[in-house]
Amino acid sequence: MKITDFNSNNNNEWAIILGGSSGLGLASAKKLAAHGMHNCIIHRTRRSKIAALEMEIETLRSNGSQILEFNLDAFQSKNQEKVIEAIKEKGGVVKVLLHSLAKGNLKPIYSENSEQQSLTATDFDLTITAMATSLYSWAKTILDANCFAKGSRILSFTSEGSKKPLPNYAAVSAAKAALEAITRSLAYELAPLGITSNCIQAGVTDTESLRLIPNSGTILEHAKNRNPGKRLTTPEDVANMVYLLLKPEANWVNGTVIEVDGGEHLSP
Repeated sequence: MKITDFNSNNNNEWAIILGGSSGLGLASAKKLAAHGMHNCIIHRTRRSKIAALEMEIETLRSNGSQILEFNLDAFQSKNQEKVIEAIKEKGGVVKVLLHSLAKGNLKPIYSENSEQQSLTATDFDLTITAMATSLYSWAKTILDANCFAKGSRILSFTSEGSKKPLPNYAAVSAAKAALEAITRSLAYELAPLGITSNCIQAGVTDTESLRLIPNSGTILEHAKNRNPGKRLTTPEDVANMVYLLLKPEANWVNGTVIEVDGGEHLSP
């Protein structure tokens, strides 16, 4: 039986999911659609993977929720405005902005290997724009369009790497730290509007993005051994928290980083 928690009072409420074609973003879309939330999925998917994504989207629609999807550059303001207009044309408002974009440079700060490129200042700029300040640009576009619903949520995914150095992770680490700082400021300044903003710090999760990190297999094995639950965090674990944060009981949770890792962060 389908459980409807959203849109039950004829409210045309939507989730905008930035990076919703795989991993944490897609798992969150599935969870929210299963509970009646309309989803607008923003993605940048290669042609070879479009067919698989279309199957996932049709599955989402089978729950009875409306689904919009855009294969476009999420960082261009004209594309952001295009997405908001599409939601407004359906008479909708944005209940949740979920930032799950993973586009960063995975290079070392220094390498003795002349064939291995090291990070440049431009690499930092591009990574921080994609994985941090883009959250603000999307939030501002929605605000300027007066399209946030009452009691809206701004959510994003951070990682333990925002605080701890990891090999080849410096640019992403800086981006995640910036993402958390932007989240706190959004939480503080938008609270009078009834909009909350929080980060979810997922434990190590076996996603397509993580497998782009050098030595990802070692990272996965270490995380599994380190976790008190002796397993990795799953995308569904994280999607469950996204869902819980949209419940009215979470109205007073604001400006924080919530660890969803089974206690992984407790271990050295």
